[in-house]
Amino acid sequence: MKYSVIGMDIAKRVFQLHTVHPETAEVERIKLQRDDVLPYFVRRAPSLVAMEACGSAHWWARKLAALGHEVRLLHPKSVRPFVLRNKTDVADARAIWTAAQQPDARFVAVKTEAQQAILALHRLRAQLLKFRIMQTNALRGLLYEFGEVLPESHAALAKALPTALASLDTHVPAMLLDSLREQWSRVVSVDKEIATIEHRLAIVLRDSPPCQAVAEIPGVGLLTSTAAVASIGDAHTFKSGREFAAWVGLVPRQRGTGGRVRQLGISKRGDVYLRTLLMHGARAVILRYRHVPWLAALLLRRPYNVVVAAVANKLARTLWAVLAKGKPYNPDAFSAVAST
Repeated sequence: MKYSVIGMDIAKRVFQLHTVHPETAEVERIKLQRDDVLPYFVRRAPSLVAMEACGSAHWWARKLAALGHEVRLLHPKSVRPFVLRNKTDVADARAIWTAAQQPDARFVAVKTEAQQAILALHRLRAQLLKFRIMQTNALRGLLYEFGEVLPESHAALAKALPTALASLDTHVPAMLLDSLREQWSRVVSVDKEIATIEHRLAIVLRDSPPCQAVAEIPGVGLLTSTAAVASIGDAHTFKSGREFAAWVGLVPRQRGTGGRVRQLGISKRGDVYLRTLLMHGARAVILRYRHVPWLAALLLRRPYNVVVAAVANKLARTLWAVLAKGKPYNPDAFSAVAST
């Protein structure tokens, strides 16, 4: 069945639709208030609805799919080239309609509520970590002004801080010491909140066979496994592991002219959070398995950061293979950690 294509620019209150009648080629531009969107699509025949993968897009995709429409989400960067002049709601809706019909168009898999909930937990944890870093850095800076040099790691700071505060009792006003202790209490409270979120993610890992399968890969732990499974959704959205690695931004950028193509650094496209987790996992793999011949030889002939990116790319491909093929992780297939 061939659906008519509708480009929809979503917002908080006003939605703009763009479509072309397949028989008469008549251009139809529709402006809807938020409360009128679902009733409009209830009345409309099944269509292909294209949207940018932005805020609330997955929620709208699930709602429209339940009404019998086919929904495709596009990355905003794939839509931007088709905004020819001024950027308005009408121009955005037309650009979405155009981008969705390109032969090489790539679409974002619609996430379920469970997948979005897992990613929301990761975002909350990342926010708490940033807050903890700011608080502890402020403590280090303030105490440094009074001659107390505190260690860098959070665990070492937790051990050294009580002693540092006690040593300042004699020559620092009590009102400042009380404020510093209150700030440290907030840091301890944030630690408990982070631990609670990690416990909830551990429950997700325990109850999810796909998460358990990818957690068997060296360098893939609690955070990477849950974030990767929730971010990917359906692994068959990607044709190969290399395509998934490119989506994460772990393949080289290319620039060429006159038939000559140059390989540059990694593209850094896609999900920054997931790519960061894979890079950290790659560092753990290098630290533990640097004696393996393949990895040892690579470390000798390439800079360390290049090796980290290469191992992260291998982790991404292995992760996709486990999810897409539905088979358990095979250590022999991952040459970077194969037994010697």
